[in-house]
Amino acid sequence: MYERPEGIENCKIWVDGCFDFAHHGHAGAMLQARQLGKELYAGVHSDEEILHNKGPVVMKLDERLAAVNACKWTTKAIANAPYVTDPKVMDEYDCKYVVHGDDITTDANGEDCYKIMKDMGRFVVVKRTPNISTTDLVGRMLLMSKSHHYKSITDESHPLLEPENVEKFTKYASDQTGLKAGSGVYVEINESQPLKEIVAPSQENAETYKKIYYVDGGFDLFHPGHIEILKLVNAEAKKAGAAVIVGIHDCATINKHKGLNYPIMNLLERSLCVLQCRYVDGVILGAPFSPTQKFLQKLPGTVEKVFHGPTPIADIDPYEEIEKVKDLYVEIGPHKYDDMNTEFIVNRVLNNKKAYEERQRRKGWKSEVELKLREEERKQASQK
Repeated sequence: MYERPEGIENCKIWVDGCFDFAHHGHAGAMLQARQLGKELYAGVHSDEEILHNKGPVVMKLDERLAAVNACKWTTKAIANAPYVTDPKVMDEYDCKYVVHGDDITTDANGEDCYKIMKDMGRFVVVKRTPNISTTDLVGRMLLMSKSHHYKSITDESHPLLEPENVEKFTKYASDQTGLKAGSGVYVEINESQPLKEIVAPSQENAETYKKIYYVDGGFDLFHPGHIEILKLVNAEAKKAGAAVIVGIHDCATINKHKGLNYPIMNLLERSLCVLQCRYVDGVILGAPFSPTQKFLQKLPGTVEKVFHGPTPIADIDPYEEIEKVKDLYVEIGPHKYDDMNTEFIVNRVLNNKKAYEERQRRKGWKSEVELKLREEERKQASQK
């Protein structure tokens, strides 16, 4: 319906949104936008504008800015961008085109937020990532569902390793242009086998893998607490000429230790969130809860440091073995978002349950309006 404008590859691109939760749908839109042009500016709406047009946010503005700035495809996050895209604001950053998914976003009055940009010929459509949104994630919290969980990886026939998903990993593992190889992606299938490489790292990254700084966790609802830890580890790694490799636990492992319906995001969703982060050089899917020396020896280089943040460890100490090795284990001290974890965010939703349930209902009404607008656009396009 919308063709790629000639010369867009030489232009600065604008995207905007709420970016409430740093989920892979947002990252997918930013990846596609970055692939189109030479720089990407991401406008982030204020808490007040989102409340008026959509409903209460879960993540506050400074938290959402931290997440958007951590995406490797963004040049810069712009705070307090208007909810209805304003060409004057785009012009301040020399952005010629705004990019958005192939759905319609409306304001509080049911009006298309991008109508002005469409009329000006400055609107470009990319494919929306299906089956993920902030509304979906809030719904999982309110309904306490576990149907989204993946079973543990025990062989190469696992659904996570199907070609469609490997293609997703390859895209999200790309470099800061979104066009070339970047991070490596590996899978721990069982203790007795070597790691399986499903996405090869770039030659540049492969060189840095000779020295590895390892950090692991669930990375559920990938949030500023995770981002700040990865940022700190990355800074230390770069001083040492090392790569940051992140081990991500599977759904069953997290559920065993946290219970209820955790994790809120499944292993695919969490892995894509970690891969899009600019502070990460590679990931291991299904990493064990306890990173033993035997496991660390499987990594594609020498593990020189293993990091853990200030988040309390659940029922056992998974680092007991490697804590005995001199200078290997490093505990990161307090940081800006050290009070934040997955439960903290879920409690924000549950403690304000009525408001978020109203947001879910309101989303249903807006979806009907947006669907009608989309049908009208299709009819108009077919008549041309």
